Amino acid sequence: MRRSVREAIVGFSLVGAIAGFAGTMLWLRGVRLGSETWTVQADFQNAGGLAARSPVTFRGITVGTVRSIKVTPLAVRATLEINQDDLKLPLPVTATVSEASLLGGDSQVALVTTGAPVPDNAPGPKAGNCRNSGVLCDGDSLPGKLGASLTSVTTSLEQLLDQAQKADLIPELVKSTKQFGTTSQDASRFLDTADVAAQNVDALVQQLRDEVARAQPTIDNLNRATAEAASAAASINNLAKAFDNPETVSDLKQTVTNARDLTARIDAVGGDIEQLTEDRQFMQGLRSVMIGLGAFFDEVYPARTGTSN
Repeated sequence: MRRSVREAIVGFSLVGAIAGFAGTMLWLRGVRLGSETWTVQADFQNAGGLAARSPVTFRGITVGTVRSIKVTPLAVRATLEINQDDLKLPLPVTATVSEASLLGGDSQVALVTTGAPVPDNAPGPKAGNCRNSGVLCDGDSLPGKLGASLTSVTTSLEQLLDQAQKADLIPELVKSTKQFGTTSQDASRFLDTADVAAQNVDALVQQLRDEVARAQPTIDNLNRATAEAASAAASINNLAKAFDNPETVSDLKQTVTNARDLTARIDAVGGDIEQLTEDRQFMQGLRSVMIGLGAFFDEVYPARTGTSN
């Protein structure tokens, strides 16, 4: 009897352990017991090592598995089984195949949505009114693409290296580097020359300033001469206007005539005076008269002439 009990306990323990292990594996796979599943189709140009039972994730959380993979002439079609019947993914949704890490690992499918969040009352993926509601529904088809991995990165680098080799990119880059170095040297020499030229320009400017300072008195004299010339020009203009006046010309002619008459009279009087001065008796009598007048004024005005009786 005791042996039977022990065997029963051991059997139940084994069954419990197996059930616990199975439940743990299902939980790790994202399978929830009692929930309804729904499927979508994803087409890939390159499956990237994807296989049946590979996990399907959304934002890093496992939400399903890959049910089956079918190879067609145009693409690789994978059937994704989602075990969360309340998962509402706003469209558009893309299925991306990626590895667990960049260094490798099991491949998995990540669902990526770029649509706006849907309201809480939006229909579920298996609802009858799910179509045209803006969410991913049961039976929809998704575009698929291969994510970044060490293999894809290596392949891209190899393609880039092949293209660079075909285009002789490395020799051209070396040549460009040499040209850049030559251009840098030329630019340095140009800058040195520009500095020397700037210094020469500064010296020339200072010299011009000194010359202007020296020429400033001459410039001032020229300005004054210009002002005087302007004034003289104004006087000449006034004189020219006066000559243009007929009355002024008539007065000038009359003045010249009077001057001629006066000159003739002076010449006549001068001739008479000359004749009188040559007569000695006349000059002797004139001298005696002047002396007598002088003595007369001395007698009449002694204080004013400075003589006394």
